[in-house]
Amino acid sequence: MNNVSNQVTYLPTTREFPKEIDQLVTELSRAYIKTANAVNNRTVSIFTINRPVVTGENWFIAKNFRQQGIRQVYNLGAISAFPHNIPHGINISRIGGFVRIWGTFTDGSIWYPLPYVDVVDVTRQVNIIVNSMDIVINAGAGAHPVISSGTVVLEWIGLP
Repeated sequence: MNNVSNQVTYLPTTREFPKEIDQLVTELSRAYIKTANAVNNRTVSIFTINRPVVTGENWFIAKNFRQQGIRQVYNLGAISAFPHNIPHGINISRIGGFVRIWGTFTDGSIWYPLPYVDVVDVTRQVNIIVNSMDIVINAGAGAHPVISSGTVVLEWIGLP
């Protein structure tokens, strides 16, 4: 188990501290650093509308440089025409790339994933893309589901 990537985030559940004050100070400092690192390396489960949140995820996809994960949530109102653009306000020249683009929507009675793939009729599909300025929701030419409300989540990584 020496090659497991996440060993640093786990803390021992028991510990004996030395009685000598100098050794105790040193051990308490180490314990604090381990605790702070473990807490800071967890996934933050805060999803706020239109405000970026550091997720606590660390990505190592650019030559072993740590890239911090960031998340932002957007509300969808009723969409009557496609394509439908939502300004995202992210300067994409200052990020390392998107790692997740997802969401859900409802027609008022049924909830759908976003993107939505209809396995019977491809003209009913609803997709989502992100360009330099907007989140773009688009739908097939068929009788696609009505979007009365929903949520889009963008997750990206910082530059290495």
